[in-house]
Amino acid sequence: MDRQLFIICLLTFGINLIGTLAYSARIAGVRTRRIAMSFALFNILVLVSRTSNSFLGPFLAKRIETRISGGGGEALYADFQLVLLSATLAVALGIGLVPSGQRLFAKAIGYFQQHRSTAKMVMKTATPTGLKAVRDALHPPSLSHLKNLKLDKGVGWGVLLANCLAQALITVGVVASLYAGYLNPEFRVTASQLSAVINGLATILLFALIDPQLSVMTDDAVEGRVSEALFRRTIVWISVSRLAGTMLAQALLLPSARVIAWIANYV
Repeated sequence: MDRQLFIICLLTFGINLIGTLAYSARIAGVRTRRIAMSFALFNILVLVSRTSNSFLGPFLAKRIETRISGGGGEALYADFQLVLLSATLAVALGIGLVPSGQRLFAKAIGYFQQHRSTAKMVMKTATPTGLKAVRDALHPPSLSHLKNLKLDKGVGWGVLLANCLAQALITVGVVASLYAGYLNPEFRVTASQLSAVINGLATILLFALIDPQLSVMTDDAVEGRVSEALFRRTIVWISVSRLAGTMLAQALLLPSARVIAWIANYV
């Protein structure tokens, strides 16, 4: 793996790790009863993740140009599989860090409630006290929580499958559209722009089907109609469906790229 591919994989890893840990904010919001504050922190992480994702496209495009100019275009598929694999590994790690994430978010919510400054909260993290708080929050998932996953999931399989599909499309969208440009170089720019259509459809799916379900369940957990244990299990299952989505993205890479390359001829 060369330096350029390592940077792309590292960026992809960071984006997906942040996206997975963002689910912990919902759990922290329920535990602290500070839903609005938890959503604010949640949105900060989502903003960081999606802003970072906007830089991923140019890096991937440069990878294609470099491979083509150097005569190594046939290796692009393996390169992009590594990129998608880094997304899967990041989500898997993020699921394991959910218990630690919820503790960190709970501390962040308490600190922000007192000081009302995002800048101070971020700077506090770099202090010895902040680093100690981060170290104390690190906690692996307990075996009891893993065993409880076989109990009620809190959401139906339809929601989990929809989330899996949406996450697969978001993960593969940019990569497949750029690879389609390699497959159909005559309409390379057209193919690259079609990623916005794919990601747009996936975003609609997320906000129309998945987010309302989680929002209603969050309110139910705060009001006591749903137990916190069930809510945590739901978040874990949503995270697992995200993991399955990143794995599905690897299988969809080549078929999606071929479809996009074909559509680019007729747009």
